Amino acid sequence: MKTMKLFLTLALTGFMATAQTTWNVDNAHSSVRFTIAHMVISEVEGTFSTFTGSINQTTADFSKATFNLNIDVASVNTNNAKRDGHLKGVDFFEVASYPNIAFKSTSVVKKDNKNYTLKGDLTMHGVTKPISFDLVYTGTIKDPWGGTRAGFKATGTISRADFNLKYNSAMDNGGVLIGDEVTFNIKLETVQAK
Repeated sequence: MKTMKLFLTLALTGFMATAQTTWNVDNAHSSVRFTIAHMVISEVEGTFSTFTGSINQTTADFSKATFNLNIDVASVNTNNAKRDGHLKGVDFFEVASYPNIAFKSTSVVKKDNKNYTLKGDLTMHGVTKPISFDLVYTGTIKDPWGGTRAGFKATGTISRADFNLKYNSAMDNGGVLIGDEVTFNIKLETVQAK
């Protein structure tokens, strides 16, 4: 009898370790923000307001999870309609030809119980490049509606020139109008799929 109980316990433990859990991004409580230098001395901040995403978890932690995020580029918002129109045009995102930005993870490296390094492929403006994010798992809770939620924060920096987003203007002081580095700050509240 003890042998049977031990076998069932081990079998159940093995099943729990390999069963897949899917977490879907709650767009209403998540954000995708970016920051870029302007005229060397300041920064412009923007958001993408429309995006979808999911996380597939196969272990008790997120060290084997896969992260996917798809962004509607036309939803870019920098609180300036003229600038947003320029960003959507041929000098920058070319939304008509490249309507989406996609991220798909390739590995997750655990540092401790909350901190990970998230690596993956970013596809933007027709170019795919590997990038890395610092990922923080902010916890899991039961919500008031009977669901389970998990939170994450990801930060990382890319070179926009790597994605053929090279538009710029030289300034009299020798600097350029727009910086090359773009910093992403992504906050995700996810809901466990039932």
